[in-house]
Amino acid sequence: MTITTLAVLVPLLPFLGAAAGLLLGRTAPGFVRPLAVLPTLAAAVIAVVVAARQGGGRAVDAATQLTPTGSVPIDLALHLDGFAVLVAVLVGLVATCVQIYSTAYLKDDARYPSYAALVSLFTSAMLLVVYSGDLMVLLVGWEIMGICSYFLVGHYWETPEARAASLKAFLVTKLGDVPFLIGLFALAADTGSFRITKILAAVTHGGLDHPTLIALLLLAGVAGKSAQFPLHTWLPDAMAGPTPVSALIHAATMVAAGIYFVARLLPVFAASGAALVVLAVMAAVTMIGSGLAALAQDDIKRVLAYSTIGQLGYMSGALAVGDRGAAVFHLLSHGAFKAVLFLAAGVVIHAAGTNSLAAMSRMGGLHTRIPDAYWTMTVALLALAAIPPFAGFFSKEAVLVAAEHTAFGDRDVAPAAAGWTILVAGLIAAVLTAAYATRLWLLAFRGRGPEAPDHGRQPAAMTSVLWVLAVPTIAFGLAAGALGDWFDGHALTPSLPTAVLSTGVGLVGGLVTYGAWRHTTALAARPPVGAVSAHPQAEPALVEAEAITSHTAAYGTIAGAPDPADPGRLLLGPLHRHAVTGFHLDALYATLFVRPVQAAARLVRFLDREVVDTYVRGAGATARGLGWLVRRSQTGNVQTYLGALLAGTLVLAIAAVVFANVYAGA
Repeated sequence: MTITTLAVLVPLLPFLGAAAGLLLGRTAPGFVRPLAVLPTLAAAVIAVVVAARQGGGRAVDAATQLTPTGSVPIDLALHLDGFAVLVAVLVGLVATCVQIYSTAYLKDDARYPSYAALVSLFTSAMLLVVYSGDLMVLLVGWEIMGICSYFLVGHYWETPEARAASLKAFLVTKLGDVPFLIGLFALAADTGSFRITKILAAVTHGGLDHPTLIALLLLAGVAGKSAQFPLHTWLPDAMAGPTPVSALIHAATMVAAGIYFVARLLPVFAASGAALVVLAVMAAVTMIGSGLAALAQDDIKRVLAYSTIGQLGYMSGALAVGDRGAAVFHLLSHGAFKAVLFLAAGVVIHAAGTNSLAAMSRMGGLHTRIPDAYWTMTVALLALAAIPPFAGFFSKEAVLVAAEHTAFGDRDVAPAAAGWTILVAGLIAAVLTAAYATRLWLLAFRGRGPEAPDHGRQPAAMTSVLWVLAVPTIAFGLAAGALGDWFDGHALTPSLPTAVLSTGVGLVGGLVTYGAWRHTTALAARPPVGAVSAHPQAEPALVEAEAITSHTAAYGTIAGAPDPADPGRLLLGPLHRHAVTGFHLDALYATLFVRPVQAAARLVRFLDREVVDTYVRGAGATARGLGWLVRRSQTGNVQTYLGALLAGTLVLAIAAVVFANVYAGA
């Protein structure tokens, strides 16, 4: 079987599994779980075979015309280069783990059949994006992911949070997709093709007439899909969906699609230095802003959501300095450890028996009860904080090295301003990443919150996949040296000065956070001055309550809930109340866009009801009045009809004579 035939099967199998799951979900429920897992697993295995056959060598292209358009043709095309085959392996691996995990996580969910089918369709759409060699076919997968995210984020539609989050995710991403579509058409108009290979060839020969305009239009869609500033606000709210969906969206699909798209068409963006600077600024704001916001969140899934936004900022930063190898390298390593983080968070929530324990301030006594989640999440957090020798260290170093080379003029692909922006922002973000990763670990597993009820050992379907994904989290960075052929021949080796600097600032961020946690924990445990002496026989619970009240008065609360041992409050200080709301961007957008649109809608409704409907009702009333007059004139008396006829004839004759005289005089 040829490599192109195998590649066609990779997105096709999950699609067939989704169709069969939807058809048999109600009539044959016993087939639902096999149809969810086996096609996705088979697609993952075939993706590995395709990657092995491609071998990081010359790209494999195959195409057939999908339909005659009369102008720019649309082809059903495959483009299999090193990036495509590796990203497809990641998508297949994570999607398979998510499907296996979901069989236990949603075991008693009545809507599991539709959920599993949508996850398979989601996977198929992302694989179509990865392998597609034609932008119009890629757009099909791009939009299918959007509608799947709407349904999956809103899976728990009984809750208002899930309904609002699904609608917000759909609308914000569509806001970016409108200029994205215009940019695709403009790109095709300039180059005469939707085929990626032909577009890149045209760019190489200077075939772009409007490079900056096209790049900025496309970046709007990328910002929406990959949750980059200023269109990132949908992603933290999307945590209202099931946790396995969060793992899939964050690790291997949707948010990775925008980064992958820019990597695939990087020469188009590199044709405009201004566009690369805009991308660099967007990435820098995203990295730093999301790191501050993550340091203030109490919900464990929202911390991870802001973490994803920041790590996507690193990938955007690598693209802004013209290094797509570093961007895709970080995409792959991030996909592994972020899947572990979300699925481990799901184990934490499942162990508590309620989604409400996603609040880290309420966690306690979990590290001994869920050792699988504890150890794998610890490894994944070390990778997130870029501590060697885990995968995140090597991939983040590749980004910083690329920025360093651009900043110091060793590479001229991008402006030096873009390099300096990413290098400085990347180092600041490294401090923040280590800080919120340390804070998450301390609060989630060493916190002083109430101990949740013990629901026994977690299902093997949930814990086993954590260890499967922990393997690339640990080893992928070490093996990256052997994968240089898949990354445009890049060695992707760390630079000693940059590695020492970034690791050093990361360790400082982690140690400072640990010190702040020790301080706040001691402060929370200490009774107010005079409390013990005044009440030597006071109950321990009363003493602790008084200590919490004293600390709350000093540091404040979030949503009225005391959080006495949160180092994030101490580290952020007055900035905390702004960071916890995502720096009020939702409120700003509501003021600038949502309320004006709602006001315009109310005006249109008023005009429709009071003006347009008035004319419609008036026309109806006039017709009814004329009908009434005509009805009254129908007496049934023949003599009356003849009299009216003669009178009408006489009036017409007089009018004719008068008109004739006037005309003759003129």
